Amino acid sequence: MSGQHTLPNLPYAYDALEPFISRQIMELHHKKHHQTYVTALNAAEQAYAKTSSPKERIALQAALKFNGGGHINHSLFWLNLAPPASEKKGNGGALKDGPLKSAITETFGSFDQFKKEFNTTTAAIQGSGWGWLGVNPQTKRLEITTTANQDPLLSHVPVIGVDVWEHAFYLQYLNVKVDYLNAIWNVINFDEAEKRYLEAVGGSKL
Repeated sequence: MSGQHTLPNLPYAYDALEPFISRQIMELHHKKHHQTYVTALNAAEQAYAKTSSPKERIALQAALKFNGGGHINHSLFWLNLAPPASEKKGNGGALKDGPLKSAITETFGSFDQFKKEFNTTTAAIQGSGWGWLGVNPQTKRLEITTTANQDPLLSHVPVIGVDVWEHAFYLQYLNVKVDYLNAIWNVINFDEAEKRYLEAVGGSKL
């Protein structure tokens, strides 16, 4: 049924990612920005259901793509994050030995080299967008890629997605996107990322 999307609950408290992502950012990002995408997506789907001509349906494509992408991307993003292990709050930032770590090392040479390549690629996005670590469905290999605006990742299976819209970091990191990108690795949920990776490669890396 169209127009029935809801804002997912966060699997942690709004202040759980501090000091790397502030409570203020998390509350605004989740309750205001993500909620706006959900509300607008529902409205666009309801309008689409009432259309009677191709022209009307085409006119709604941009709203469906933007707000649908925003909802898909943010729903994935929240699960991508976890309270930081460095602050003894959770498992955020902890990449344990296993299939994902092995694949990252095999593909990029080392975990540090991967983070460097990811941050460089993602920092170069012009304007707003997302940085991704995804599995190429043809080769089953990890690749770094980006999408503009709220475009969802369709070319790869997403493993890790990082929001680089200013609303994700400006209140804490101002316009220094690189500082935000360096900090966010302390709250990346690599357990969730590994689960996605194994699903993407069909469990063949176990």
